[in-house]
Amino acid sequence: MTTSEPRPDLRPPGLNTDEKTTLLTFLNYLREAVLAKAAGVPEPAVRTAGVPSGTSLLQLIKHLTAVELNWFVWAYAGAERESWDDGGEVSADENASDLADAYREAIARADEVVLACTDLDRPGARSLRETPPPSMRWVLVHMIEETARHAGHADILREQIDGSVGR
Repeated sequence: MTTSEPRPDLRPPGLNTDEKTTLLTFLNYLREAVLAKAAGVPEPAVRTAGVPSGTSLLQLIKHLTAVELNWFVWAYAGAERESWDDGGEVSADENASDLADAYREAIARADEVVLACTDLDRPGARSLRETPPPSMRWVLVHMIEETARHAGHADILREQIDGSVGR
């Protein structure tokens, strides 16, 4: 089922508040943009690669789910577990609804870590890179960049599927 009405071109949020709230608000704006791009796309189009690299709307959501958990829960908060696989393929038994729900759950877990942080300069428990653990400020800015890049990919994939444009 596809949406009959095109999604309006939503502008970035407008607010004037503290730094953490501003960063998290922009990250949430981008997270919702990614989810909106996959909403209503029927099978198999939602999982069909739109580019030679194999990227699909579901693959982007699955990737972003792991990236959220890796940076906020594993690296920053120091969860005692292996990091999540952020390059995993979408399996035949995974569907759009379940992957969107998993992304929303990852977002909620990530937001808990962000909201518990009282100092954006404090480094996290570990890094996903060969660097010292980054600060919460760095993680938030990185996740804005990462999510924005993939939201752009989702824009293109969705336009290829059914012509939908806009944020």
